[in-house]
Amino acid sequence: MSFNSRDSNKAPYYKRKLRPCHLDYANERLWDLSYLRHKCKELNLEEEYRKYQIRLMISNLSVFYVLFISVCLTFLAVELIFVECLEAIYFDLISRQISFAVILVLLSINFCENFVNRHRWVMIFTSALAAYVVVGTDLAQNLYHFTTHGWPLNVTFDVFVLCMIYMFMPIPSIRGAALLATSVSTAYVVYYMYSLSLNADFVGRDFNTYDVLSVDILHNVGFNMMGIFFRVMNETMVRASFLDRHQFIMEEKWLRHALQQESLLLNSILPPQIAKPIQDSIKDKIKQNETNEFDRFNVARPRKTEHFMAIQIHPDVSILYADVVNYTHLTTTLTVQNLVKVLHDLYGRFDMAASTFNVQRIKFLGDCYYCVAGLTTPDPDHAKCAVSLGISMIANIQEVRIERELDIDMRIGVHSGSLLAGVIGEAKLQYDIWGSDVEIANRLESTGRPGYVHVSGRTLSNLNPSDYKIMSGTEKARNDPVLESMSTYLLTRQEIQSSLDSSAAGVVSSESLDIKPVESVRTHRSTRVSMTRELREEFRNMPVGGFDFYSPCCRRRDGDESHKKTEREIGMFCAAFKDKNLEWNFMHQPDYIFKSSMLLAWAIGCCLIYIQIVTSHSFCTTCIVVDLVTFSFLTCLLCISWYKKVCWWKSGRYEFKMHDKYSCIVFHMFEKIQHSVTLRISTYLLIVICYYSVISLIMIDCDRDEFEMSYIESKLFHYEMDRDVCFHPWSFTNMISLILGISYTFARIPFSLKIFISCCETVAFVLIVFFQFAFNFQHSATTTPHLRAEIAHCLRVCMMLATMYAKERQSEFNTKMNFKLNVDLQNKQKAADVTNQSIIILLNNSLPSHVVDLYLNSLAKHELYYENYQMVSVMFAMLINFPMNLPSLRVLNDIITEFDRLLNAYRKYYVVEKIKVVGCTYMAACGLDFNLASNMRQSSHYRNSSLHFEVEQARLKRITLGVSEESDDSDVNNDEVVFMMTTFALDLMRTLSACNKAYSGSYFERSLSSGEICIGISSGEIMAGVVGASQPHYDIWGNPVNMASRMESTGLPGHIQVTEESAKILEKFDILCTYRGMTYVKGRGEIPTYFVGIDENLKFMSLKLLNQSSSRRFSVVSSLDPDSFGRNSSSLSSE
Repeated sequence: MSFNSRDSNKAPYYKRKLRPCHLDYANERLWDLSYLRHKCKELNLEEEYRKYQIRLMISNLSVFYVLFISVCLTFLAVELIFVECLEAIYFDLISRQISFAVILVLLSINFCENFVNRHRWVMIFTSALAAYVVVGTDLAQNLYHFTTHGWPLNVTFDVFVLCMIYMFMPIPSIRGAALLATSVSTAYVVYYMYSLSLNADFVGRDFNTYDVLSVDILHNVGFNMMGIFFRVMNETMVRASFLDRHQFIMEEKWLRHALQQESLLLNSILPPQIAKPIQDSIKDKIKQNETNEFDRFNVARPRKTEHFMAIQIHPDVSILYADVVNYTHLTTTLTVQNLVKVLHDLYGRFDMAASTFNVQRIKFLGDCYYCVAGLTTPDPDHAKCAVSLGISMIANIQEVRIERELDIDMRIGVHSGSLLAGVIGEAKLQYDIWGSDVEIANRLESTGRPGYVHVSGRTLSNLNPSDYKIMSGTEKARNDPVLESMSTYLLTRQEIQSSLDSSAAGVVSSESLDIKPVESVRTHRSTRVSMTRELREEFRNMPVGGFDFYSPCCRRRDGDESHKKTEREIGMFCAAFKDKNLEWNFMHQPDYIFKSSMLLAWAIGCCLIYIQIVTSHSFCTTCIVVDLVTFSFLTCLLCISWYKKVCWWKSGRYEFKMHDKYSCIVFHMFEKIQHSVTLRISTYLLIVICYYSVISLIMIDCDRDEFEMSYIESKLFHYEMDRDVCFHPWSFTNMISLILGISYTFARIPFSLKIFISCCETVAFVLIVFFQFAFNFQHSATTTPHLRAEIAHCLRVCMMLATMYAKERQSEFNTKMNFKLNVDLQNKQKAADVTNQSIIILLNNSLPSHVVDLYLNSLAKHELYYENYQMVSVMFAMLINFPMNLPSLRVLNDIITEFDRLLNAYRKYYVVEKIKVVGCTYMAACGLDFNLASNMRQSSHYRNSSLHFEVEQARLKRITLGVSEESDDSDVNNDEVVFMMTTFALDLMRTLSACNKAYSGSYFERSLSSGEICIGISSGEIMAGVVGASQPHYDIWGNPVNMASRMESTGLPGHIQVTEESAKILEKFDILCTYRGMTYVKGRGEIPTYFVGIDENLKFMSLKLLNQSSSRRFSVVSSLDPDSFGRNSSSLSSE
């Protein structure tokens, strides 16, 4: 049973002050049988629990088979060896062997698990019949010998049959077992009363008869209480174990799902050879318990040698670039929402087709879609795959064109060669490709003809020309400076229909591409998953211990290698873990059923005290003192154990009620006993000592010499002796049997200690029987004719010892198996947590943070997830004249990494998100969060920064100019995002300047950094979302995106070019914007553009101070560690 899963972290006891406190009954509540039953029904597990209970009872029955056969053989051997006249016990031998055989045959039916699951009454019927066969045989033998020979024999199996019913018989109901055991006890008590009425020693001695009868009744009551306790505790622990196992199964299933999700996600974002080292790096850092406060994805961390550039060279691939013709016209004629739906439809089809032709999609840029064949795994037919995909894409866009009545087409370029592929930077990791052949494929697309695949001569050489209709390349290609030195060709398939057929298997229609707006996604709630076949199969494979006695016609349990391995980790005799640390942890779990064990111990103690008082007929001061001390000690422990639950009952099960400090003292005392294995063992030993103190009083009160003399004289002179001179031997034996039983009932006591105590008790009893009180036991009633009475006494105690050992060994084994499984559960939960965190980190490096949870929990495959934003500022920043080769990529990686570290500060406090890096262009946006205003204004970093001051100053200025907040609607439009985006752009320029200083000191890298950056910014309404059918790719669309790209492409190095709308907003923040003039923009014609005023110190120029140096303005770069750039510069120089 998993005690650890139901334990809570509490303050150390020595640190708790004695003062009024709340009643914490949460952990004990989890161990209430009523709660466990309700929980099973609530989780719809009751039927599965019943099936598991049947398997467990069958397992217990298999243990009983071994025990019962051992008892039969032992009795047979003892009778054959020690009985002097075998002729007198022929009836016993024959009847006992027949009854034992009948019992074994009856109970064997229960090993057919499928049969008893369908007919559960069979278990109750066979159990009751087996019990009555034992009782009938036992009583019949005694009556036979009494009526035939006049021998007053004692019953043999009265204790054994009670243990058999409660501990081993497959009776599902506690009430059913109690009723059967009560009927058996009643039969034995009635027989005992009958035998007393025929015994001349007790006839006419009513007082003595009542005492003896009450003692016998109390023995039966004691064994029944112990049996009921075992049943209740067994159901409690089995249900708790079952619920723990259910949790284990669900966690295991979740882990498998998480691992599968992680694998699919990683393979969709990054190829396995790139993703593996990144994933391992993330998991290693998580497993280090986050000893470093900042990891690779955090800002302001010094560069370390562990930072690597995940770039690989692919020498033989084919690159496909595809562009939607008339996309600019679409952006001006369609709403943003309809535009994104069209792109999602297209990209979903393209992704499915790419999957069909084994082509790896890299990414898409607005209307541009590019991918590579032969990238993840080498493929000699990579050129054919790429061209086939291109033809399929043209067919798909023509279908969309007809369905949606749009004037669109596809222009595709394919080139074969080599490239560099991997990820650069530290935030928003995205797989990308670089190289001269990539640029050639891009030029082939841009100079191609709509409806055709424009290929290079190298690609055509890898194709079968007879499969295609081939035409010469376009005039644009011949005039292109990059393509003028090579031959290009336009391809299409001979029959277009074959292209459609070949791609149909991998392309989905628009109806299968679900479209969900953010509102529907946010209101989605997962429903409870019904019991699956896999879950039921896991329940069937739950370990139950015992022996395999399944017949060929019955279902055998499926072997589970992990369970067998766990079984091998548990010792055979003492059922202890071979791993000492595991055993130590198991024993130091709290015992939440201690109060129930204490209740039984108190009841058994009362029975023993009563028997001692009834047995002792002389006044004994010592006896009174010992009885009072024992009763007081047991009662105090009982009150301490149950006081907490009584207070919980009295408070109406309200845990927040305050209790006085004296009550809290009792609570803490009880919790100390619960949680301390030392105190539990001490309490256990003290209780056993108390029991034997009471028993010792019986022996002390016995005058052996007087008893012997009375017995001899009664035989010589033929008179009735006074048996009250000494204790009754069978009462003493039954008391020892009771103590043996209670010695095994305490939980969370080392099983080896229980075995040692019980063996010591048995050895002590044997010594008493054969040495100290040998005469008393020799002249008591026996159980078999001509069998020495002391051997009969020892047989009963040894039988009780074997029975309790078998029962407790089975319970201990199942408990420890469950504990080990829950230890594995904890380890798997940790692994699941690491897996989950790595997924979240990777998602956060490919999607904005507020989309991550929605993507993991709500978004189904092929769904379009989109959000509309009224005011977002978009930035494009491009490094000028940056060559795309391996040495330059290392420098580019360093620069992008520094940009990402800067971004992390803006992302955390000012909601600036990196969208993508394309070649040397860095794209970011500010305002992609519905909770932008509240997130920023609740941030202490924001409130204490100069940015907050400047935003508020701009608000005040607008108010003084008569522009109301309501009419401007700034809280909705979030005009400050333009200021934040521009500030970030300026910090990028500062970061690049610091990098250039670092590279200037390195001879090998001095020529690699151009030191120039061109930035464009635009703002307005956009749509953001996740589109496509294979890879989760987050992108943004709208006029501000197009305009920001045009501002960058038409801008000048070292400047930030903005649109007129953005310039007006920046002027409200006291930033000078210089009018550049009318600039031609594709799709818009000539529009006015502005340069943001920046001085030689890379600071904003103030609108108020045109002729003065501007004061220090807000800068995240300056707010970071002042030594960070020094460290970064030195690290850059050293690399």
